[in-house]
Amino acid sequence: MNRLKKKYNEEIAGELQRQLGKKNIMQVPRLEKIVVSVCTSDAVTNAKVLVSVVDEVTAITGQKAVITKAKKAISNFKLRAGIPLGVRVTLRKERMWAFLDRLQSLALPRVRDFRGLPTKGFDGRGNYNMGLKEQIVFPEINYDRLDKVRGMNISICTTARNDADGKALLEALGMPFRK
Repeated sequence: MNRLKKKYNEEIAGELQRQLGKKNIMQVPRLEKIVVSVCTSDAVTNAKVLVSVVDEVTAITGQKAVITKAKKAISNFKLRAGIPLGVRVTLRKERMWAFLDRLQSLALPRVRDFRGLPTKGFDGRGNYNMGLKEQIVFPEINYDRLDKVRGMNISICTTARNDADGKALLEALGMPFRK
């Protein structure tokens, strides 16, 4: 069992129940899934770029990435419907906990000029979205074999019903929010 999941089960869930005033332990917010997605404009002209992006995201998350395709045609971007554009991975259970642990303890401290995560990333329903500008903050990425530095979007989905409960959960798990 992952150390972050073990800490949640043994310490955080009971503390959050008291802090949020929940009557039942099942009402306490918990992590549902983490979605990591990368979209690159280079894939419009060269579809083989996505092979390296799939390899990078697979190395970062530990799960095979899925290629996503454009839904609409946009002529100004030379984009047709159905062209492969990006990569997405949905993490659940053990892989989700392992990824969140590596994100907090290894990747975020390596971000240049990091002062904490902004609290604006909540969506109103307790889910948190954040972006990273470089994939090289993860230790799994070999900097010498990169063709280009790309960013990624990370969505942390919780069972919380509002932003306050979601923020309380993520703070208890150790997410470094700005003060």
